[in-house]
Amino acid sequence: MKLRLCWAVCALLGLAWGCMPTPRARNIAINGQATQKSTHNPDTPDKAIDGNRDSNYSKMSCSCTNEEDWPWWKLDLKRTYKISSVIVTNRNDSYPERLNGTQIQVGNSLDNNYEVCGTITNTSSNPIHICCNDRGGRYISLVIPRNKSTLTLCEVQVFGRLARKKTC
Repeated sequence: MKLRLCWAVCALLGLAWGCMPTPRARNIAINGQATQKSTHNPDTPDKAIDGNRDSNYSKMSCSCTNEEDWPWWKLDLKRTYKISSVIVTNRNDSYPERLNGTQIQVGNSLDNNYEVCGTITNTSSNPIHICCNDRGGRYISLVIPRNKSTLTLCEVQVFGRLARKKTC
């Protein structure tokens, strides 16, 4: 009974079934190429994958869009992976609630027509862990699906394994 309860709690927290990266897991986002809908200078999209997880916006390590309708940030991983989890470091100095409702999407095309693997519903903890359950894709996109929003990301880490090509 205790074991079942433990698994249920772990699953709710995203700790079961290999969602959380192991201590030796490699962040595959670092070698990717990031773009975003607009840039609030000098907060370029690559700052979200620079390896610096500082959540203080004034330290100049966060990407940020202008205030706009449906802002997005996209990462090209250059190869197709089975994505197990995405970890988002939100800003802690102010406006953490801006990320509420942000969708994390995974897909293989450039048209932003991806499957949602998770939605940020709670910004009280930082960093934010999203389980993607080995969703396959080359592109990771974070989108705020509402008008007049600003997307600020201090770090995005992606964990997964290279997808095997199907053979006949």
